[in-house]
Amino acid sequence: MMEELSLDEAMEELVSAEDFLNYFGIEYDPAVVHVNRLHILQRFHDYLGKTTLPEVEDGRRSIYTTLLRQAYLDFVKSDALTEKVFKVFHMHEPQVKFVPISSISVSKPK
Repeated sequence: MMEELSLDEAMEELVSAEDFLNYFGIEYDPAVVHVNRLHILQRFHDYLGKTTLPEVEDGRRSIYTTLLRQAYLDFVKSDALTEKVFKVFHMHEPQVKFVPISSISVSKPK
């Protein structure tokens, strides 16, 4: 059924990480996807946002496949905590603040 749809139509129908991986013919370990499905899809979205897509459907399909495979492999080689795809992983990172020496003043005790 999905084979009958255009790429854009199929992209509208795909819901889960498994749907995307199956549609683009990417072999995957279900255990990796189970733990990282949202991270994989978000990373795929992030990669797409940094890419100029061609008008030609075959060109877009090739890029989608490459970027989805890379998004999946990111989590095969690493983990969600290390990859920090979502903002929540950045919330408790130490904030480095620069204080120029010229802004420090010493007052004498009274």
